[in-house]
Amino acid sequence: MIPFSVLDLSPIIAGGDAGLAFRNSLDLAQHAERWGYKRYWLAEHHNMPGIASAATSVVIGHVAGGTRTIRVGSGGIMLPNHAPLVIAEQFGTLESLYPGRIDLGLGRAPGTDMRTAQALRRYLSAADSFPQDVLELMAWFQPAKPGQAVRAVPGAGLNVPIWILGSSLFGAQLAAALGLPFGFASHFAPDDLIEALDIYRSQFKPSEQLARPYALACIGVVAADTDAEAQRLFTSLQQQFINLRRGTPTPLLPPVDSMEGRWSAMEKLGVQRAMRRAQIGSPETVRCGIEAFIKETGVDELMIAGQIFDHQARLHSFAIVADIHAAMTRDEKLAGARHSSGALA
Repeated sequence: MIPFSVLDLSPIIAGGDAGLAFRNSLDLAQHAERWGYKRYWLAEHHNMPGIASAATSVVIGHVAGGTRTIRVGSGGIMLPNHAPLVIAEQFGTLESLYPGRIDLGLGRAPGTDMRTAQALRRYLSAADSFPQDVLELMAWFQPAKPGQAVRAVPGAGLNVPIWILGSSLFGAQLAAALGLPFGFASHFAPDDLIEALDIYRSQFKPSEQLARPYALACIGVVAADTDAEAQRLFTSLQQQFINLRRGTPTPLLPPVDSMEGRWSAMEKLGVQRAMRRAQIGSPETVRCGIEAFIKETGVDELMIAGQIFDHQARLHSFAIVADIHAAMTRDEKLAGARHSSGALA
């Protein structure tokens, strides 16, 4: 059975603050570690009242310091916002503190609006140099050469796995050309998912980091005891998505009994299209959806995002998914054992 992982947007809820978001993120990470999730990623966003992980490497350190075995990383660092040397130093520091547990996922979007991108002191055209910046960043992790005037300290000579993340065909092509693992953001931009996976696999060139293609896809999941309760919990994310599209981002709002009257027909259609890969429902409903998604895409790893207002409900959702993973693993082993028995008969 393929591994399951967690993408945490470290939600700031209405009536809460960033401190509460960070405590909840660490609590979820500690539970995820016990439940058998493979990795726990946090994402860089700026000027978002509902997302606390702007200083992504700092939050990664917070989570890694409070866990023991789960891999912790970025899903992702928006490289156009940073000098590659700075990211090499930050993740070299994290790898030095938590050896063998740090992932560095890279994206080329600014993770914010254009005014905030300007406030970050980065050129708006920085995304155009993303491939060159990735190569420069990879070079900083190489062992320093004799006489090298500038080096990443810490960073040089450390093994920090680099991922290319994206929601379009560009990221798939770059990941394939560089021989890096690829993660697709189908939790909010699923349109190019299948084509991107096909391009990545068909164009992949082996590298020192990776001998064969390794593709991860992220989907949104809201699991609860019943379909109706899951749909109700899902309205928090629906409201947040609409407000973001309207240019009035908000903290994560409490769920509502109905979205009717809260969105226009066009907004409803946009949310449904952007989140059509989300699995919302009871354990049975979510398992069927996850199984179908894995069969359709053939991904090597599934990452779960779950923006849920109530922390206990959020924990329960991820616990349900962990139980689903355990059941699917058992069923796969039983099927394998029956197949082996038949072959020997």
